[in-house]
Amino acid sequence: MNPALIVSVFIVASCGLAYELIMAALASYLLGDSILQFSSIIGVYMFAMGIGAHLTRYIKDKDALSRFIEIEILVGGIGGISALLLFVLFGFSAAPFRSILYGLVLVVGIVTGMELPLVMRVLNLRQVEFKEVVSRVLTFDYLGALAVSLLFPLILAPKLGMARSALLFGILNTVVALMTARLFKSSLTRYKRLCLRGNLVLMLLMGLFLYANQITMKAEKHYFGDPVVFQTASPYQRLVITKWHDDTRLFINGNLQFSSVDEARYHEALVLPVMEQNPTVSNILVLGGGDGLAAREILKYPQVKKITLVDLDAAMTKVFRSSAHLRQLNNNALNHPKLQIINADAAQWLEKNQQKYDVIIIDFPDPSNFSLGKLYSVPMYRMVARHLNPHGNIVVQSTSPYFAPNAFWCIVTTLETAGFKTLPYHVYVPSFGEWGYVMANTDGKFTIPDYYRVPTRFLDADSTKAMFAFPKDMARRNVEPNHLNTQKLVEYFEADWRIAMR
Repeated sequence: MNPALIVSVFIVASCGLAYELIMAALASYLLGDSILQFSSIIGVYMFAMGIGAHLTRYIKDKDALSRFIEIEILVGGIGGISALLLFVLFGFSAAPFRSILYGLVLVVGIVTGMELPLVMRVLNLRQVEFKEVVSRVLTFDYLGALAVSLLFPLILAPKLGMARSALLFGILNTVVALMTARLFKSSLTRYKRLCLRGNLVLMLLMGLFLYANQITMKAEKHYFGDPVVFQTASPYQRLVITKWHDDTRLFINGNLQFSSVDEARYHEALVLPVMEQNPTVSNILVLGGGDGLAAREILKYPQVKKITLVDLDAAMTKVFRSSAHLRQLNNNALNHPKLQIINADAAQWLEKNQQKYDVIIIDFPDPSNFSLGKLYSVPMYRMVARHLNPHGNIVVQSTSPYFAPNAFWCIVTTLETAGFKTLPYHVYVPSFGEWGYVMANTDGKFTIPDYYRVPTRFLDADSTKAMFAFPKDMARRNVEPNHLNTQKLVEYFEADWRIAMR
């Protein structure tokens, strides 16, 4: 059996799975709901591969080799530009994005599904025993799938990003086509034409690979409105920072996390009321908050001796520790000697760690998918309770009680189901509208501050009093708690925002 064709099978399998992973990840970045996106895209892709495999029955044996080369060029071209095309389309107009996304998944899946049947036929026509063909081809197919499933999240996505990763695999597909054509030159009647097509596609893909970052930056500028000054794709999320005059904004997976114009309202409301519950607090835990803005507020209190900040994404904490402008926003909090950064999954870290804290501040992204929803669950909050000192307090960022009321009150109910007493409150942040928080402890003793022992930009006695009063249209709702098995919070969150966006 020709070793070159076996290597081709390995590369082909890697590329086929890569396009599937890239488009699913890109859809989850831009559309949210990662489980739905991955599930539906994998389903459509597998269905399309079945169509492609069926279509190969109409290819004559004498044409199998040339059709395989043509298919590789086609897969390389379409699959290679798929992510870049989706970025550009989403940046300039999100309206047709979903239709074009699934159209691309269908097309790439069909042509990918034609590859292995054609390889098997090419090998079989060269008098290779059928059982040998099947065992070798499928073995290297599965090995290729394993290789890319490990490389993609660990190296390719964080180092190259989605667009350049897809282009890289497109280049590999096209190289396979050209190598196969050269290897079987004597068997091909259209050798020069195939090489011309392959080289044109290869040059196009290599050119786009070189300029992919500039193209995506321009597309993101249209999508985010303001100039993009930083963007990266970590293994966990896509981070984009924009800046227009004095307004710096952070977006995670396309969702606004803060605007420097009004973030003081959000972070003072998150941190200061819970810090005022006990004037002697000294050991603080922050879960999330990798931008350092919550830590900035905590460090206003001189009695604080230690802050432990646990954030999953090292890319987030790195940029907010190193950028001069971002350090100015957080007062260089992430480089403060009192603060320790731990890049780890918060739930796993809590499970292994035995330390107890006076205050625990939970500042996770909104529960827009199941991986985030678990961080707002009954088991998570019970684990948090085990890390709280006697008479300690926690506070949880809890989405909007106005736009997502069922989700907000679900968080309250979940905390109470986990054994906490709760004190919900809210504040108006212009960038977000009404935003909610829940303070909680195990003894039910709360004090609404009428003054603050630290300087503030927003909070005072009157604004604080207003935070703890809920008007009729944000009144408590009868909702279920968020258990890991049901993840009702994600369901509430999606339904609430779907209604709010109408």
